[in-house]
Amino acid sequence: MSVDIEPTMKTSMGTVPRLHDANYRGFASDNYAGAHADVIAAVQAANEGHVTAYGGDIYTERLQEVIQGHFGSDATVFPVFNGTGANVLALQALLPRWGAVICASTAHINTDENGAPERVGGMKLLPVPTPDGKLTPELIDAEAWGWVDEHRAQPLVVSITQTTELGTCYTPDEVKQITDHAHARGMKVHMDGARLANAAAHLGLPLRAFTTDAGVDVVSFGGTKNGLLFGEAIVWLDSPSDRGMKHLRKMNMQLASKMRFVSAQLLALLSGDLWLISAAHANDMAQRLSVGVSALDGVSLTQVTQSNGVFAVLPAGVAEKVRERYRFYDWDHSRREVRWMCSWDTTEADVANLVTAIKKAMDGAPDQG
Repeated sequence: MSVDIEPTMKTSMGTVPRLHDANYRGFASDNYAGAHADVIAAVQAANEGHVTAYGGDIYTERLQEVIQGHFGSDATVFPVFNGTGANVLALQALLPRWGAVICASTAHINTDENGAPERVGGMKLLPVPTPDGKLTPELIDAEAWGWVDEHRAQPLVVSITQTTELGTCYTPDEVKQITDHAHARGMKVHMDGARLANAAAHLGLPLRAFTTDAGVDVVSFGGTKNGLLFGEAIVWLDSPSDRGMKHLRKMNMQLASKMRFVSAQLLALLSGDLWLISAAHANDMAQRLSVGVSALDGVSLTQVTQSNGVFAVLPAGVAEKVRERYRFYDWDHSRREVRWMCSWDTTEADVANLVTAIKKAMDGAPDQG
């Protein structure tokens, strides 16, 4: 697609060109969306003058207070650059060198982090197949054994994802069953919360209701998928021990020298209701999309829509036709299952246009856009 280069902002060095079509919309990932205007404003506000580097700044100090307001007075926050870094660092801090992590086979740490937990974190993953991306105590027990066997990596952490990679959401009771089960066996529980805000929006509950109050030990809190430029946070829920986090964060190349810009973004998201409003909107757009595509004869949903992702099986040849206009991913190519993701900035018109494109592709009619 050719895009006219259009100057968008004047600077001291001239104009800054826009190199993409600002009207293009996609459904491949919520990472495709830009940053929320309030987040950009927060970065700009933090940009004036000099402040202390490496987290010794007022923005990071204030973020600690805000995080405790969401997760409880014992919570401790460590801003990092990205989700893979947050997951690897949190798990690494939980485990000795001989430790292993039980996770769903669809977990991001198992399928989309290019071996980082194993190669960078030095841990073994013990993946368990699940029908909906959610672990249960019974599924955990498939790998929770062999603690006295020196020939087996020791299962010492359970990692769950909220919401899951299949768009499903754990209830607080389901999380509590897992944490009770894991803790009784001497294991800790990590929650990959790349879409934690979407879970809160779906459940209608505060963040601590299905994290701190449900017994989770540490959370990787996601910001990028919910309107940040970049940045995530590791939130320890059982402080005051920091488990060597300051040292591990530096060793794992996740210590931002200008941390104020990560913390300022998280403050913009979490100080008010922006995190919840944005996530709820993305969820609502996914529900609208789910209703729209399920009404099309020949389209079948494969998972219940509980967050901002929609999973469906399309008739042969339809995905390729629709992909001429919209980017989205095949989830299981063997059965023609696809995934569509909605974002904080997805509009009702975006959803309606995608449903129309799918219908036209199914009807065999040319899509005029």
